[in-house]
Amino acid sequence: MNANDVRTKFLERLEKSGHKIIAPATLKLENDPTTLFTGSGMQPLMPYLLGEKHEGGARLVNSQPCFRSQDITDIGDNRHTTFFEMLGNWSLGDYFKEFQIRQFFDFLTKDLRLNPNKIYATCFIGDEEHGIPRDNEAAEIWQKVFKEAGVSADIADIGTAKDGDKRGIKDGERIFFYNDKENWWSRAGDIKSTPIGDPCGPDSEVFYDFGEAAHDPSFGKAHPASDSGRFMEIGNQVFMQYRRLPDGSFEELKQKNVDFGGGLERIAAACIDSADVFKTSLFTPIIKELEQLSKTKYSDYRAEMRVIADHLRASVFLVSGGLTPSNKEHGYVLRRLCRRAILKAGKLGLKDNFFAKIVPIVAQIYQDSYPELTAKQQEIIAVLTREETQFNKTLARGLKEFAKAASKANLTGAQVFTLQDTFGFPLELSLEVAEEQGIKLAADWQTEFDAKLQEQRERSQTATKGMFKGGLADDSDLTIKYHTAAHLLGAALNQVLKTDAAQRGSNITAERLRFDFTYDNKLTPEQISAVEKLVNDWLDADLPVSHAEFDTDYAFETLHAHGVFRDKYGDKVVVYTIGEGDNIISREICGGPHVSHTGEILEAGRFKITKEESSSAGVRRIKAILV
Repeated sequence: MNANDVRTKFLERLEKSGHKIIAPATLKLENDPTTLFTGSGMQPLMPYLLGEKHEGGARLVNSQPCFRSQDITDIGDNRHTTFFEMLGNWSLGDYFKEFQIRQFFDFLTKDLRLNPNKIYATCFIGDEEHGIPRDNEAAEIWQKVFKEAGVSADIADIGTAKDGDKRGIKDGERIFFYNDKENWWSRAGDIKSTPIGDPCGPDSEVFYDFGEAAHDPSFGKAHPASDSGRFMEIGNQVFMQYRRLPDGSFEELKQKNVDFGGGLERIAAACIDSADVFKTSLFTPIIKELEQLSKTKYSDYRAEMRVIADHLRASVFLVSGGLTPSNKEHGYVLRRLCRRAILKAGKLGLKDNFFAKIVPIVAQIYQDSYPELTAKQQEIIAVLTREETQFNKTLARGLKEFAKAASKANLTGAQVFTLQDTFGFPLELSLEVAEEQGIKLAADWQTEFDAKLQEQRERSQTATKGMFKGGLADDSDLTIKYHTAAHLLGAALNQVLKTDAAQRGSNITAERLRFDFTYDNKLTPEQISAVEKLVNDWLDADLPVSHAEFDTDYAFETLHAHGVFRDKYGDKVVVYTIGEGDNIISREICGGPHVSHTGEILEAGRFKITKEESSSAGVRRIKAILV
């Protein structure tokens, strides 16, 4: 049974029992200041679990795409993924523990035909200090359903996962009691941290047993809540039974809710009796393509292929939802996924443009449930390929400089800063490469890195003093964006007009830019359109913007930097560079300030020329806005 069958059977079962199938929420959250992405099926439904009425009624079900960036460093093992689907059902004051436990057990054993002897359950052990009793009700229901299935189900009081690591399990034990670290749900975690007025309660988790062969003894003895590999959580049933009072105590809710969530990838792994979710139908086509492209085997490069497969699958969904790689919030997470995938691909010998070969496979895997991936396939390929091409250039230069820096001694904070500031090699990638290659960091690297970063900020502030009379109205965020856009405009004019359109002045405010340049003729509509397109393409490419101080002669003669007042410069000048490697868009002598990446300009809007006119003999003037 493949993962698509699991999803279908779950939705069909719940729909037959009166549940309304509701549309999933978007991956990108717009109005939640606490998190960037939808990380659980419960998250979009919190208002209704808190008391609002849902138009779908009191019984709801869906399959919710989720993304958890906090799991990114865990990718590489056999069970963690950043993107996943959460099968979920909810009762808003309707059924409670008996119906929920039975329906999920029947789904596993009857619809999916899992062996009931491989299923284990956990319940809440209680908390005397806060007056919360042990959840005997849930345990007794579990004992009944196991008995009906002909399975013995003794109860074990474990307490904590740490206790279980020492104790393990005994023959016949199938229902395990743990404390609030394992089997209590509130929005804040444990009982003591439960917010006043919030619904909360015990939960009952369901585990699948992959057998002793999957057990890693380095994690201690095997039991359901352990990390040993033998048991995998495949579902969690939250019973919202209480609410926190102002005095810190708890009272029973009149309307009790149920929230169930089960990871599709993990349930699918149980269906094939493999502890490796990357062997399910959601990943095997991607893995096979990676094997073919790299001429390697999954068994030899498990961690690398898992990272690539997970990160590219997640990237496809994020781009489909309207995201593009950038250095801000959601876009930065997407960028990090792409970069980590490229780093791991290098170990397999994969070169440029392998992203484009994976996207259609992901779209095909999900064509029935998420047809938008197929509809947007070319757009997704374009976005990811552009990021892949750009970062491969950065990576080549960065790794070369990284090798130089690391060959001498322990990597210092100053070297890590230079890799980021000059070569566009992000801090987190330096740390990952250092760990992978066994390169040690100097003991004070973080302090030195932070100091260099602060120095850069101070230099930038010093460099901007007195500069505003030369074209900038102020140093506001919008004005800075327009300033960098003016540099891009100058570069675009040179490319489109195929001449040196020398700057003859500018005036930049937080509302618009004005740019004067040497040219004898009025620009045609086609030329104006071409200039706009070039600038906007460079914004989409999110090119790095860097600066450094050079001897004036070197800046002009060797770097061929553009500067308006060569005769008035001193011995040293600051050169701002847009782009990197073989893709340098602009080199301008300038005092700043500028954005750090061109994609930041998109926060204010896309580049639009509003007017092109004569300024004086042989000089044209362009006015433009970000809209």
